[in-house]
Amino acid sequence: MATRRWLLLLVLWLVAGVLHAAPAPRIGVMTMQPGELFFERFGHDAIVVMDPETGAAISYNFGSFDPGETGFVRRFVQGRMEYMLVAQPLEQDLALYRYEGRGVSIQWLDLTPGQANRLAAYLQEEARPENARYRYDYFTNNCATRVRDAIDDALGGLLHNRIAGRSRGNTYRSEAVRLASPATWMWLGFDIGLAGAADQQLSRWEEAFVPMRLADSLREVRLDDGRPLVHAEQELLPHLVAPEPAETPRPWWPWLLAGLGLSAVLWTLARTRPRVAAAVAAVAWLACGILGTLMLYLWLGTEHRFAWANENLLLFDPLCLLLLPGAWAIAGGKTPGRSFRIVLALVAAAAAAAFVLKWVLLQSQVNEPWIALLLPLHLALWSGFSRRRLPSTPAPARSSRRTGPSPTKSG
Repeated sequence: MATRRWLLLLVLWLVAGVLHAAPAPRIGVMTMQPGELFFERFGHDAIVVMDPETGAAISYNFGSFDPGETGFVRRFVQGRMEYMLVAQPLEQDLALYRYEGRGVSIQWLDLTPGQANRLAAYLQEEARPENARYRYDYFTNNCATRVRDAIDDALGGLLHNRIAGRSRGNTYRSEAVRLASPATWMWLGFDIGLAGAADQQLSRWEEAFVPMRLADSLREVRLDDGRPLVHAEQELLPHLVAPEPAETPRPWWPWLLAGLGLSAVLWTLARTRPRVAAAVAAVAWLACGILGTLMLYLWLGTEHRFAWANENLLLFDPLCLLLLPGAWAIAGGKTPGRSFRIVLALVAAAAAAAFVLKWVLLQSQVNEPWIALLLPLHLALWSGFSRRRLPSTPAPARSSRRTGPSPTKSG
């Protein structure tokens, strides 16, 4: 009888524990719209864990970094930057975005209690100081991909299964250039600096490195029983600054027209006014040489793997820096040495090789606009400066005036 009484008490205690167990938290994905500063151009996101009884909500934000820490700039340049997961009250996280005028919305996910509890426990563990840091990669390991992976793990791989086999035809380059487009220097930097690895067509899973793309995919996902993964959405903050840039095509033929027009002008100047042409060419060669040297460094000296083996090196050629002494000689009215013409021919040949790679060997790197713009310019400068003897500084004329009386002839 005593044993039965103890068993009954144990069962009642377990039932009471289950009845009084805390309900599973609500899980939401918070998406922040792009801001106006360069590091805000791509939006942001976080996972929100809310206690349904108290309404207290914690924001788990994978996008925190400290630019003042020792070695930050060096690691950023080398592609070894580290970000951190930071847990903070939702209102505290929203304060910055409210100040910046950036819109914030949240998608509440329809997870089972087990899935919600597992995700909340994972985030709590990852936010511990010894676990919070991770190696950041702009395309493959950022704030949005960390959110994506955490949700997919809680769903047992369902998110990946639903979206990995679909594509909208976007690439890392197209998304980076689109989102950076309000800042001219920024989208030009992405377009010039990204290599062919950034031009592979992305699945919906891969394009979720953009927070707004992840939100789109979450909105479309259905669970095994047909219910939508997102059961509710709400706007937390209105968007008060410029909206996310739209997708716009970028044809290459205007770049070709510009390249042909500029090359015609430079070729004519090289034939008629070589000093002026050399001064203009020096600026172009300096820009190409600096950009090419930077791309070479990104390839050989950093871990920015989406910049490795960049075919734009054939157009923004580091050899252009070797042409500067010859340009200065021409601008000074002198004829450059033979090495100038050799390097000039090599630069033009490299630009022609970019054309061959793209339109003959059908390489995948999307750099048609740069080929269309720079190939005519390199060819025009090679033709204008290498096929004629450039003028040297004329010697001062001797006077033929005689002094004294003129001699007379006698008959």
